[in-house]
Amino acid sequence: MSDALKHECGIAFIRLLKPLEYYKEKYGSAFYGVNKMYLMMEKQHNRGQDGAGFASIKLDRPPGERYISRVRSSASQPIQDIFSQINDRINKELVEHPEYTDNVDLQKKNIPYIGEVLLGHVRYGTFGKNSVESVHPFLRQNNWMHRNLIVAGNFNMTNNNVLFENLVRLGQHPKDHVDTVTVMEKIGHFLDSEVAKLYKKLKKEGYSKVDASPQIVERLNVAKILKKSSKDWDGGYAMAGMLGHGDAFVLRDPAGIRPAYYYQDDEVVVVASERPVIQTVFNVPFDQVIELDPGKAIIVKKNGKTSISKIIDPLERKACSFERIYFSRGSDAEIYKERKNLGKLIMPQVLKEIDHDTVNTVFSFIPNTAETSFYGMVEAAQDELNKQKNETILAEKDSLTDERLSEILSARLRTEKLAIKDAKLRTFITEDSSRDDLVAHVYDVTYGVVKSEDNLVIIDDSIVRGTTLKKSIIKMLDRLKPKKIIVVSSAPQIRYPDCYGIDMARLEGLIAFKASLELLKENGNYRLVEEVYKKCKAQENLADEKVHNFVKEIYEGFTDQEISDKIAELLSDETVGAEIKIIYQTVDNLHKACPKNLGDWYFTGDYPTAGGNRVVNKAFINFFEGKDERAY
Repeated sequence: MSDALKHECGIAFIRLLKPLEYYKEKYGSAFYGVNKMYLMMEKQHNRGQDGAGFASIKLDRPPGERYISRVRSSASQPIQDIFSQINDRINKELVEHPEYTDNVDLQKKNIPYIGEVLLGHVRYGTFGKNSVESVHPFLRQNNWMHRNLIVAGNFNMTNNNVLFENLVRLGQHPKDHVDTVTVMEKIGHFLDSEVAKLYKKLKKEGYSKVDASPQIVERLNVAKILKKSSKDWDGGYAMAGMLGHGDAFVLRDPAGIRPAYYYQDDEVVVVASERPVIQTVFNVPFDQVIELDPGKAIIVKKNGKTSISKIIDPLERKACSFERIYFSRGSDAEIYKERKNLGKLIMPQVLKEIDHDTVNTVFSFIPNTAETSFYGMVEAAQDELNKQKNETILAEKDSLTDERLSEILSARLRTEKLAIKDAKLRTFITEDSSRDDLVAHVYDVTYGVVKSEDNLVIIDDSIVRGTTLKKSIIKMLDRLKPKKIIVVSSAPQIRYPDCYGIDMARLEGLIAFKASLELLKENGNYRLVEEVYKKCKAQENLADEKVHNFVKEIYEGFTDQEISDKIAELLSDETVGAEIKIIYQTVDNLHKACPKNLGDWYFTGDYPTAGGNRVVNKAFINFFEGKDERAY
């Protein structure tokens, strides 16, 4: 994606089902779980670079021994930072205490981070808070082992203010408004309540306070706690948690917006945000890594018993399509196929724009996630070239010579790597004119492969704000002096903000929204903006389920092509010599390419939860009133 867009977070959970001695004997180290967690987090590095965190729990430790370890970092390389801290501490202990080296019991007793239950998290901060205090996992401490709670997730709640007020009504005093705190405190409240009820029951059965604790661990109903806790949640989430005594869970939202996959054998239970992470780290085949169904939780009790429980009635499945277009690693077998299909399906629009002139067209892509879609587009272009060759041969069959046949068959599709990002370049000057000149050089271009009569087709995974295209990519490509530059987006026009975990909260930043406003001005219909504002404002105090997305009306008077053409105008200026065209994927083709992930609210405004409509209307109100703030 040429525009800077913050990704979703990623979770990694490991439960070792055997004693640590087992992994020492089979794999050579009792730190097997820590090593695997490092790999799982690095393989999800694409999902977070603002922060990373790790927490572990040791099972069956006696009173007086530490059994929870946690380390978090907001350093520039947070995953490396936390595991450097972990390794330094482990190595320090082993050097100072050589007797620990081959003694797993002493390692477990005395060395932090080693444990049977492990939770990792990589984070992009959607609220711009990148201090270590904002990094997951979050910890809710208590002197009773089973009341300790550790939470990390890939999520965003649209109704966080409601959740906060609910906690206040319970008599709590939350330390922050952020949804991580409100979610954790809600789970913590019902955990405390369930523990108290169990203790009261056990006391009636004649158990002493000391003897009641292991019984509470055995009888604690995690599914029941999650059902009560998540009752009012509105958002997209894959929520992971560990209780101090060793129970653990991962819960997925009822619309399946945020992803979660799991794998289980007799040694481990593993959960991650992406399937290929588990495949790679544990060397297991595709079909053994299972997608966690929407509204369900995978629950692992302290004794290792694992179950899948329905926590919330599922909604219509609206798994995020951006996962497939951009966020997830392209090494997933299904995602790789889908991205290629996105490139193939957009090719008819490209051929129409270049008048089927594949001979005088150079195809390329904007690094790096668009590369797979580029392969699909090129395959479709090659099919077109082969068709042209066949038609030429058939038309000239009566006069065809060997020389002419060789000439026809020698035609090749012209593919080049043209845009190369200069990762070393930093824009250190803040004065606007100087900064713009520096930004224009963020991308280098390859000279000598484009002729003045050529069309230049370059595919990106999506065009969100268009800033980098306008200030850098188009200007640099224009230096090659092509006849026409056609920028292709494998995603449809992004018209609406996200509210489920992606940092795309403001309408005025979206280039499709800007283009529509310009069209309204040109058509003398800009009064519609105030009309939509009044409709949005009138809904501010309605219950979420009664709110409608009136922002759709901004786009209804225009075709997709009209908006695309206006975007092309906005992304060009008088300094650009080539004709600029923008082509977007259609929503229908997106659904064809990604049939299991039909969450398309960014493009259609059809939000999968009730809170989405309130958020988009609030974003419009903020735009109209000139408020530089988030809508949720």
